[in-house]
Amino acid sequence: MGKLTGFMEYERQEPPGRDPKTRVRDWVEFHDHLPESTLKEQGARCMDCGVPFCHTGTLLPGGASGCPINNLIPEWNDLVYRGQWREALARLHKTNNFPEFTGRVCPAPCEGSCVLGINEPAVTIKSIEAAIIDKAFDEGWVVPEPPAQRTGKTVAVVGSGPAGLACAAQLNRAGHLVTVFERDDRIGGLLMYGIPPMKLEKHLVDRRVNLLAEEGVKFVTGAWIGKNTPTAKLRESFDAIVLSGGATAARDLPVEGRNLGGVHYAMEFLLKSCKSLLDSNFADGQFISAKGKNVIVIGGGDTGTDCVGTSLRHGCKSLVQFEILPRPPTLRGADNPWPQWPRVYKLDYGQEEAAALFGADPRQYVTVTKRLIGDGAGQVKELQTIEVEWVKNGDGRLAMKEKPGTERVWPADLVLLAMGFVGPEKEGMLADLGVRLDARGNVAVDENKATSVPGIFAAGDMARGQSLIVWAIQEGRAAARGVDQYLMGETLLP
Repeated sequence: MGKLTGFMEYERQEPPGRDPKTRVRDWVEFHDHLPESTLKEQGARCMDCGVPFCHTGTLLPGGASGCPINNLIPEWNDLVYRGQWREALARLHKTNNFPEFTGRVCPAPCEGSCVLGINEPAVTIKSIEAAIIDKAFDEGWVVPEPPAQRTGKTVAVVGSGPAGLACAAQLNRAGHLVTVFERDDRIGGLLMYGIPPMKLEKHLVDRRVNLLAEEGVKFVTGAWIGKNTPTAKLRESFDAIVLSGGATAARDLPVEGRNLGGVHYAMEFLLKSCKSLLDSNFADGQFISAKGKNVIVIGGGDTGTDCVGTSLRHGCKSLVQFEILPRPPTLRGADNPWPQWPRVYKLDYGQEEAAALFGADPRQYVTVTKRLIGDGAGQVKELQTIEVEWVKNGDGRLAMKEKPGTERVWPADLVLLAMGFVGPEKEGMLADLGVRLDARGNVAVDENKATSVPGIFAAGDMARGQSLIVWAIQEGRAAARGVDQYLMGETLLP
């Protein structure tokens, strides 16, 4: 795979990034591609390893190890090294419906389990993936491929995020008549409104949606099933239904002052910002502005980072981000061996930008919020925190313990809650359908992604809980196989 001695000859090279102080002035993607000659060298670093852990998605402590959609990574690395780009695209599309999305926003668990990563920097799998699909679009290799014949079976897909789109793409490929229902005014779900444009420009989402439409998938926007569109209508009109509405119920912060003005869920902030930008370049004022404000982001992860990056582009006065866990080590710890996801310290794009503007990483570790303090007029003015430490209790589990004397008050005009999600919204559609929920409050499914109600399937975060885009695609493809089997008695879908 690749050049046999490539991993010894070439060092890992990241795609060039735009200067942080410059890129915060716009909403354009902050990364570029490496030259083809360099990409060839990076592909050559892929080893002829006996077991390519990178392409086998496995759940290990701390997250996924390897690619959940089983991308044929060694094969397309080798093809890029050899300059066979069109063949690399064919390998890539065998397992991944949307490499232009995963190549930009997936955290790349494949790189965390790369065999070379045991003692050297891993292969640049993610950047090679993005380069393959972008070159394919530039060269005109990606064209609509409608099915040769139709089955006459109809399927409704509720939700147009990565799981719903992947499911729709596969079912359409099998010849079924697929309609995707989206409650927002644009198709894409998380891809459109949950991920800021500097990470994923929205013309890329529109491009793929338009391709699916040309292949025969029907899209309906503004259709909130169980609210403005009766759930019973779907049951009557379609042979099968796939629920892929995501895990949109956000985790709240139950502290004094939570109901003060200026305290918002992260996704409300991100969605309104992206929509206003797309609708009017912020001229309509229909967004939560961080301009000139002291912003506090509570919670880490990708959503917290996106809040950081968005607030900086609005022109915030100051920015702090609270993390409840300790600062990760610079190198893997003994309790975090390969091929687990490496829990190490890194600056993501938002923190890198904040450090460039304000002089330091904005994250404050082992910090929890005690209360929010108002200004007397119903608006948040300050936020009180305390530091914590993690100690083992009697059964060996880590427990959080507050450290007396570490209380601190921070100025706060805008507080964004990015603490994750607790599952799908239960009222409306799920209540109408009467599908069984699991112990975590997600829609319970079997190995074919079938729910407790015949003919109804579920995929993505709605069934899995909050997870990665690559797991959403895997779930959508699995649900498509289940639906195809249900409708036709057999399935040939991959």
